Amino acid sequence: MLALRPRRVDPALVQMAALAVVVFILMASLNPQRFLRPYVFDSITYMAPELGLLSIAMMLTMLSGGIDLSVIGLANLAGILAGLFFHATAGASGPDLRHAGAAVLCGGIGIAVTAGIVGGAINGLLITRARVTPILATIGSGQIFTGIALVLTGGPAIVGFPGAWSAIGNGRVLGVAAPLVIFIVIAGTIGGLLTRTPFGLSLKLIGTNTRAATFSGLRTGRTVLLSYILSGTLAATAGILLSARTNAAKSDYGISYLLQAVLIAVLGGTNPAGGRGSVWGVTLALFALMLLSSGLQLMRFSNFLVDFIWGAFLLLSIALNALRQRRR
Repeated sequence: MLALRPRRVDPALVQMAALAVVVFILMASLNPQRFLRPYVFDSITYMAPELGLLSIAMMLTMLSGGIDLSVIGLANLAGILAGLFFHATAGASGPDLRHAGAAVLCGGIGIAVTAGIVGGAINGLLITRARVTPILATIGSGQIFTGIALVLTGGPAIVGFPGAWSAIGNGRVLGVAAPLVIFIVIAGTIGGLLTRTPFGLSLKLIGTNTRAATFSGLRTGRTVLLSYILSGTLAATAGILLSARTNAAKSDYGISYLLQAVLIAVLGGTNPAGGRGSVWGVTLALFALMLLSSGLQLMRFSNFLVDFIWGAFLLLSIALNALRQRRR
C-alpha cells in the first residue's frame, strides 16, 4: 500500500498567522483599555472587507507577473457612477432616494460592476494586445478613471444613497457585518477558482514562466485578460462597499488603500514576480495589518508615521520574499 504524504504547510501562511498573533498581543499589551474593546473589532469587520477585496485584486494580477495600480480609481468611479444613477433615477437626495426600490438598487449595482468589468478589460487589452507594461498600463488607466470621476462630479463628493445601499455597507446578516459576509463569500469563491480550476493553475504557470506556458499550449493572453477583468470586478465591488459604508462617493477616496493593498498582497506571500500567492495568505495579512492600524490609531500615531510604517513593512516583506526565493 502506498503511504499518503501529509500535505505540506505553506511557510508564508504560518509566517502570517504568527505575525497576526504577535501584532494582536503587542497592541493589546500597549493599550489594553482601548484596544480590547468590542467596538474596535466590530469596526474592523466593516472597514477591512473593502481593503481585502482590493488586496485580492492586486494578488490576482501579481500571479501572472503583473500589477493593477488602477484599482482605487476604478473603485471610486464605480461608486460615483452608481450614485449618479441613483440621483438621476430618484431625482434628488430626498425621501424618494432613501426609499428607492430593489430595481433601482440592482440597477446601481449592475452599473458599478459593469464599470469594473469594462475597466478591467481595458487594462487587460492594453497588456495582452498592445503589449504595454502592466505597471505603466494601469497607472495610466487609473489616472483616466480618476479623471472621468472628476469630470462627472466636478470635484465634490456625491452624497446621499438609497437606504438599501447603505445597508450593504453598514447592515448585518445574522448578527455579522454585511461587508464581512460579502468578503467571505467572494474570498472563498476566488480561493476555489485559483486552487481548483484550470484558470488558477494557468495563471500561476504564466507567472512562473510565461514562455514555457505559451509553448505548453496555454492561452496566456486570454488568461491574463480574464485576471484583469476579475481584478476590475473586485475593485468595483470594493467601491460599492466603500460608498455604501460612507454614504458618499468621491474621486479621491481611499488613496492610501493602494499602498496598503500592495503591502497586504506581498505580505500575504504573493510573489511580485508572479507564480505564487493565495487568498488565505492575503486574508491573514489583512487581519494583521488592520489590527496594527487600529492599534496605532488608538495610540494617536500621526498618519504620516503610519504611512512610513506601511512603506517599511512593504520593503521588508519584499526583501524577505527575495531571500526566501534565493534559498529555494
